[in-house]
Amino acid sequence: MSRGVLDLVGNTPIIKLRNVTPDRGAEVWLKYEAGNPTGSYKDRVAMSVLNNAISRHDVSPGDTIVEYTGGSTGSSLAFVSAALGLKFVAVFSDAFSQSKQLTMEAFGAEVIVEESYGKGITPELIERMKDRAMSLCDDANAYYVDQFGSSDVTVGYEPMGQEIADALDCDVDLLCASVGTGGALMGTWQGLVKSGSKVSVVAFEPAQSPFLTTGKGGAHKVEGVGVGFEPPFLDRAVLSEIRTVDQEMGFAMCRRLAKEEGVFCGASTGLNVAGAIEIAKEMEPGQKVVTLACDSGLKYLGGNIYT
Repeated sequence: MSRGVLDLVGNTPIIKLRNVTPDRGAEVWLKYEAGNPTGSYKDRVAMSVLNNAISRHDVSPGDTIVEYTGGSTGSSLAFVSAALGLKFVAVFSDAFSQSKQLTMEAFGAEVIVEESYGKGITPELIERMKDRAMSLCDDANAYYVDQFGSSDVTVGYEPMGQEIADALDCDVDLLCASVGTGGALMGTWQGLVKSGSKVSVVAFEPAQSPFLTTGKGGAHKVEGVGVGFEPPFLDRAVLSEIRTVDQEMGFAMCRRLAKEEGVFCGASTGLNVAGAIEIAKEMEPGQKVVTLACDSGLKYLGGNIYT
């Protein structure tokens, strides 16, 4: 049975990078999630969380849902809410791309903006956004999506791992990606494992906010990752390693990907590819490293990357 526009979520391509990778070392493959309706893999989790909430009768068409967001999850929630007949209120900040605010509003969301006071993305800002969202739920009797706690998050990302396994015949040596909630990395890994892949896992974080490696967060400009606290879905026991990647390397990689591969992406993807290439240099020819192209570069025009 058709779900209408929601049928467009998922089944995205996987691309072998050829021009930005080193001459020797492992292959680097990129799961290209910009092919989703809002240009982000967050469409997968938004659909999982809201469909399951409806199935449990936690929400019904016409109800209001609330989440704090840097904009990619918010854009996806706004899109899926519009498709399912829900009202969406987003707590956002001017530290993130204005294009994401405009996208949420285009889908009919109400967007409440918390000021960053020019300090960028900081743990204090994230906590303030969360508090605002929680207070809105209390005041409006709305449903809190809880992207940092809902078990539906990792479930929503599992098909991404299954699609990778199908495309590469389960021949994947290492999966790596930067983490926000940790849901995408863990859900993709779970999908790979359930498909029969035996794969190592490496997590990345911005060098400017090395909470996972040092216990100390910091201000940075890579939207969607490096939240400054322990990612709730990240299972450290699964990880082979956690590495830092300088955000400027990530931004530079975004520009290289666009010019040399024709891949137009956001900052977290640049971080992912920069980190994946460093790992690939340490591996053998013929081995495969897979990382994630989280979203489209269209979300970041006029920001820190493509200026």
